[in-house]
Amino acid sequence: MNITLCGGGSWGTAVARLLSNKGHNVNFYIRNKSVVNDIKKNKENTKYLPGAKFNNDINLTNELSSVLGNIDVFVLAVPTSSAREILENIKGKIPKKTIIVNLSKGIELETLDRISEISAEVLKDNSFVALSGPSHAEEVGRDIPTTVVVSSTDLKAAKTIQHEFSTSIFRIYTNPDLIGVEMGGALKNIIALAAGMNDGLGYGDNSKAALMTRGIYEMSKLGIAMGANPHTFNGLSGVGDLIVTCTSMHSRNRRAGILIGKGKSMDEACKEVGQVVEGVKTVKSAYKLSKLKNIEMPITNALYQVLYENYDPKKAVFDLMTRKNKDEIEQIFFE
Repeated sequence: MNITLCGGGSWGTAVARLLSNKGHNVNFYIRNKSVVNDIKKNKENTKYLPGAKFNNDINLTNELSSVLGNIDVFVLAVPTSSAREILENIKGKIPKKTIIVNLSKGIELETLDRISEISAEVLKDNSFVALSGPSHAEEVGRDIPTTVVVSSTDLKAAKTIQHEFSTSIFRIYTNPDLIGVEMGGALKNIIALAAGMNDGLGYGDNSKAALMTRGIYEMSKLGIAMGANPHTFNGLSGVGDLIVTCTSMHSRNRRAGILIGKGKSMDEACKEVGQVVEGVKTVKSAYKLSKLKNIEMPITNALYQVLYENYDPKKAVFDLMTRKNKDEIEQIFFE
């Protein structure tokens, strides 16, 4: 297949390498010319994914317009905040047959749209597929077995991506619940921030287990309100992605949370991590959605206070622990 991948961060690089190594004709667009030159010289992205060598030739460019012709797939591997701009830039320049595959996990802050909704608005004629699940770029780049899920309202497009992206180390399932897959991928970053703060504050496994368990429940509540299937949150894009993001130092969100728990400001933490921390903006998006949908999300509310109202993380934990007693599972899950 002819594939153009947009975005030269760690995850974009890992997927470009994966597809190239499988034998696809890959055009790799990276805005930063120094990163393009680095990969050309060293056969790896030494800045964002060191050690992951490209075995096959790949067409590297910092001119997006030059790689939008007769392509079968366009892979979006940019931060959520940049997705609309890129999709607008390629409008009218790609064939109608081209499948849009999104790798980012977030909710647009200004509109509260998922990436699929942005794509449907901007590129009405192109099928859209979301790829999500527990998949650290650092491990995919080292050919460590990884399992993810793809979702689309177009089953044929989802099956096509499943077939063309699958390898012996990258297993892909399909799930028709596009809302659930996208919401799970976005919302788990919020809980990962909280899990990192837990570590930064010096708390233990008990409190992290509580955060993760109540976190997946909180994610499911908002997802259901948005129209998702609750079972999706028990799968790869829900609890699977939550586990890996809350427990690994590969996770930017967890690392940022650790720094905030240790007393750094949000901006200081993000700067030290060095790449986009999607969960920071997703906290605000999810907070707004919870108010619109009238969904109680105590962990999200606490994080919003810490990140955007300078609330003391220890006080936020105290508030969560001393909330009014309640049942573990609400009626919404049995209706």
